Amino acid sequence: MSREPVSPAAPSPSPEVLRELAQGGELRVAVNLGNPVLAQKDPATGEPRGVSVDLARELARRLGVRPRLVLFDAAGKVFEAVQANAWDVAFLARDPKRATEIRFTAPYVIIEGTYLVRDGSPFRAVEDLDRAGVRIAVGRGAAYDLYLSRTLANAQLVRSDTSAGAIELFVDAGLEAAAGVKNQLAAFARAHQGLRVIDGRFTAIEQAIGTPRRNLEGGRYLQSFIEEMKRNGFVAAALARSGQHDAAVAPPYRSAEAPRQHEQ
Repeated sequence: MSREPVSPAAPSPSPEVLRELAQGGELRVAVNLGNPVLAQKDPATGEPRGVSVDLARELARRLGVRPRLVLFDAAGKVFEAVQANAWDVAFLARDPKRATEIRFTAPYVIIEGTYLVRDGSPFRAVEDLDRAGVRIAVGRGAAYDLYLSRTLANAQLVRSDTSAGAIELFVDAGLEAAAGVKNQLAAFARAHQGLRVIDGRFTAIEQAIGTPRRNLEGGRYLQSFIEEMKRNGFVAAALARSGQHDAAVAPPYRSAEAPRQHEQ
């Protein structure tokens, strides 16, 4: 497959980019509050904040338009909303299923997917969970749900509408584990006795910017934009401001590793 050219720095937006991403002078940005690494509600004001919110506002500033945050409580719902034309740009993980509808940039943040279990659980490694009789709670349509749906051979996935709901389902229904973002699971374990996070990860979740697949020029602009934001320290600073010190800024894009739209 031919790779799309990518500029080393975000250029001034062309009329075509503005038509694709911000028709009507407004940038509609899907923000997933279900992933606290990306976005959270400010405890004092209740307003959304976090790396994806900061990036959304900076992107709108560069486009010269107003940002409008479209809030979701689960990544699966963000993906479902693309067919309803509910947003122009979204912050969510790259995945082959999502790439059928969404054009993704290279990742800007990489986080780990792992399991939450009880202290008395016999499971010590992520590989231990894939066995018959093991029930794993997941958030429906989350990146880790999509990944585990493809890779687990024996364990059963039990779905909740949101990632937070999956943790509650694990606790309330007495399931063997909950799958999710390591940072979120670790925070829950710290706040609740008798739980621990499995060492290691079953996947690295690549958080990226997406736009509907029809937006070719918009996708190219977003790729240039996110590389500049990684390179100039914007992403790292935004993570630090929101207290996400364990999240890793993704490495720079390499021309030999162009975003694989047919796979991602």
